[in-house]
Amino acid sequence: MELMPSLLSAALLLLLSPGTLTGVPKMDAVSVPIGVEVRNLLHNSRPLTLSTGTVYRGILLGALKRLMSTNANFAFTYTEDRNYGPSLDSVNGLAGNDYDRTYWELLVETPDGNITRPDVGIGCYIPNANENIILNFTTW
Repeated sequence: MELMPSLLSAALLLLLSPGTLTGVPKMDAVSVPIGVEVRNLLHNSRPLTLSTGTVYRGILLGALKRLMSTNANFAFTYTEDRNYGPSLDSVNGLAGNDYDRTYWELLVETPDGNITRPDVGIGCYIPNANENIILNFTTW
């Protein structure tokens, strides 16, 4: 009967270990690859295409911060609104403004080529693997 407690302990350990039997990956170990494309057709600029990733079920804001810390060709700023959360202000030094009626639009291109505008912003959007996140400088 001494074997029984150790078997129960081993079984419990397996059940409590993320990803062991459930197929759910460890939260800090999985990188979801995404692309980030910076578009500025208003100034006839070539799109800038970059690659980054986020942790499993991580938000876009974290992926953008990761990209900025690892790539000198990408920088962004955002404003935190207490009611609506983070909103993108500038990308690579270019900010939208009310006078010119410009802003940074968030678009998502799925692997099958569909482009949509998410109904949430950079602080709530959870990228899926191999999506292309488009930061599009445009007018309203």
